[in-house]
Amino acid sequence: MDIDLEPELRRRLGSADRNGRVGGMRHLSPDSLTPSAVLVPVLQRNDGYAMLLTRRSQRMRDHAGQIAFPGGRMEVDDRTSRETALREAHEEIGLPPQRVQIVGRLMPYYTVTGYLIHPWVGLIREPPPWRPNAAEVDEIFEVPVTFLLDARNHSVETVERDGHRYKIYAMPYGGYHIWGATAGIIHQLYQLLRTDL
Repeated sequence: MDIDLEPELRRRLGSADRNGRVGGMRHLSPDSLTPSAVLVPVLQRNDGYAMLLTRRSQRMRDHAGQIAFPGGRMEVDDRTSRETALREAHEEIGLPPQRVQIVGRLMPYYTVTGYLIHPWVGLIREPPPWRPNAAEVDEIFEVPVTFLLDARNHSVETVERDGHRYKIYAMPYGGYHIWGATAGIIHQLYQLLRTDL
């Protein structure tokens, strides 16, 4: 991928239609889902851009051990989903909100587990030392953006829940199985950026 990612992100996210919905539960009303938000952290490294992901703690009640973006449910004090994403990233990985440049928002993602996720894409030029919250995060790792935005690394899997079958994206990377909502959000970003890549 031979592009300067930051201006492309700003341009494509700025002109994107975010009124749609993606994910496994598109037929449901947003009012029936739990509102939540994630930060999609894009890190500027010397050798290119990387995306930060976490492995959720095995002690978590929901989605234990899964690969995820920092994020969680909206709380009463959160005025916007953007605030939720930044608050959760600070709580989970020790990322101060002032170190994040929000470049835009992707379409809401409806999960088969009943969440309405608002993904916010943030650029981090000088990543701080990470401080994982042991109660929520077992591991923090990075994946090159070039890997994630290469369609050859995207596959489709079928899962069954409550008698319904759903197709979901997966992006295995080394020993990490990136799938479900996380892979779906990455695939949405890929679709937004794929023209001229």
